[in-house]
Amino acid sequence: MNTESPQMPSYRVAVYPGTFDPITCGHMDLVSRGARLYERLIVAVAESPHKKPLFDLEERVGMAREVLAHLPNVEVMGFSKLLAEFVLEQGSGVLLRGLRAVSDFEYEFQLASMNRHLARQVETVFLTPAEEFSFVSASLVKEIARLNGNVAKFVHPSVRTALIERFGVGDDAESG
Repeated sequence: MNTESPQMPSYRVAVYPGTFDPITCGHMDLVSRGARLYERLIVAVAESPHKKPLFDLEERVGMAREVLAHLPNVEVMGFSKLLAEFVLEQGSGVLLRGLRAVSDFEYEFQLASMNRHLARQVETVFLTPAEEFSFVSASLVKEIARLNGNVAKFVHPSVRTALIERFGVGDDAESG
């Protein structure tokens, strides 16, 4: 399947896809930097039921909208279709992806190659996070929160609150 768009996509519009379960400071760092590079940046929250997310799609979209509201050229949207198709529907010609470590590269390279086969006119651009976020992943944040650890340095306060509520643990954010 080669998803062809009737018009050329805009390379001034980028799509930053992910599960964002939950959105972390690393994600926020990449979004804020991507927002400086593109006229419009769409944070595309994937439904990803196969990943069995902690938060449902609506909750993840809501959290992302809340923590990114200060960025006027950023829009948050949920999606549940083929990413290449979604990107073209948005009129975008750029997929923005984050690379935390060398270990991410092989998987991301494979995804970029597949997306290029599905939508030749879409380019994938990689950004690396700031060093203080290079080790932060949503999976690690969830595990720390599940074990009642302090995640305040890794997520927005509202996301931390949602994690505390979801896991039903105490709020000892200042300790640990």
